[in-house]
Amino acid sequence: MLKITRAANGEVVIRLSGRMGAENLGELEKLISAEADRRRIVLDLKDLKLVDQDAVSFLRRCEADNITLKNCPAYIREWITGERQ
Repeated sequence: MLKITRAANGEVVIRLSGRMGAENLGELEKLISAEADRRRIVLDLKDLKLVDQDAVSFLRRCEADNITLKNCPAYIREWITGERQ
């Protein structure tokens, strides 16, 4: 189960907690695209415990679109780096 919490204060911070998989990506894409005022978007991954391949690909695309990944766990960072190569 993935818990999504949104906060805004000059930038939009979306905190993700729990498990993130392909079934969650549609909701996250809608949430990100709804930020029409183009404020800086930050995904806080501090409490993200488990991801699948689709989630890692999504996070890689987010970074390519200038979305900041904050508190990214080392294993996710390594997986994203491996996908780029």
